[in-house]
Amino acid sequence: MQIPFTPEIFGYTINIHLVLEYLAFFIGFRYYLFLRRNSKDVISTTNRLSIILGAALGALIGSRLVGFLENPLVEFSKENLVELLNAKTIMGGLFGGLLGVELAKKIVGETQRSGDLFVFPIILGVFIGRIGCFLSGINEFTYGYKTSSIFGMDLGDGLLRHPTSLYELVFLILLFIGLQKLKTSATLENGMLFKWFMILYFAFRFFIEFLKPNVFYVFGLSSIQILCLICLLYYRTTIFSLKIGKKVR
Repeated sequence: MQIPFTPEIFGYTINIHLVLEYLAFFIGFRYYLFLRRNSKDVISTTNRLSIILGAALGALIGSRLVGFLENPLVEFSKENLVELLNAKTIMGGLFGGLLGVELAKKIVGETQRSGDLFVFPIILGVFIGRIGCFLSGINEFTYGYKTSSIFGMDLGDGLLRHPTSLYELVFLILLFIGLQKLKTSATLENGMLFKWFMILYFAFRFFIEFLKPNVFYVFGLSSIQILCLICLLYYRTTIFSLKIGKKVR
């Protein structure tokens, strides 16, 4: 299979990344509904819907904002404006969704932790989306620097590059398995699973970004890396405690 992968149906070229992105949302949400039906959710249906709405709005705003901040110095031509409006990133979506959830919970007066049910659907959704990134090759700004290592792949420009999307796919598989084991083998405080997901994923993204040719840096760090540090600072209490906690019954 050649990368970028550009399938055609009835003579029309299919944007494989867009297709898999929508598929990620659909399958991820269906997986969330399945988990909620098969678990004891301490949050009422009404409040849960408010939380989902807050997460969706926060994710939309966050993904677009951080997508813009990846290259805030771009020239504002008509073509670039359209590109900026379409720019988005999962990192901004995750952190924006987190803030949206916290705001929604304050509005409805919900005090219970709400993130654990989202963890595995999010991982599955990101996994499907990253397949689309990989198949899109250099058409998506998720590829890595040129490399002479055995992991180098031609992603569409004739150069051997770090397939950072594949690296992330492997990490997501290990993260899914690890958090599943953590969920079943440890005494978890409610909400701790989501915290560790955010900590581990954002830490991974901080380091993997060093392999990507970003275009905007502050203090030698990309916008994504700065967001990663903000997220890790947000969870500093959990990180510094170095303990999982006791399960709330």
